[in-house]
Amino acid sequence: MTETTGSTATPESGNPEGADGAAETTPADESRRDRKRGKGEKKSGKRAKKGVFARLALFYRQIIAELRKVVWPTRSELVNYTTVVVVFVVVVMAFVAGLDYGFSKLSLWIFG
Repeated sequence: MTETTGSTATPESGNPEGADGAAETTPADESRRDRKRGKGEKKSGKRAKKGVFARLALFYRQIIAELRKVVWPTRSELVNYTTVVVVFVVVVMAFVAGLDYGFSKLSLWIFG
């Protein structure tokens, strides 16, 4: 059996972890897992040390940085997009108004 990269097979047995039902873990493995999950540790770091105004300023700096990445349309593209949307809305309004008028005439014809 060959072991591939990213496999869950252990080098000693070639079996997937826990497949034989007798998977043993060492205390070093358990403490490493606890640290990875964050058990027993208090959250600390830059985020915990910053004040409200510093976090707010960082938030707005990040917004501005993201807005600089946006590809803004040119004036002609914007006019074209706006025209397409307005024409589409007018067409849909006319269609719905026609259906409304037709159903109202039909209901008046049926119910008198």
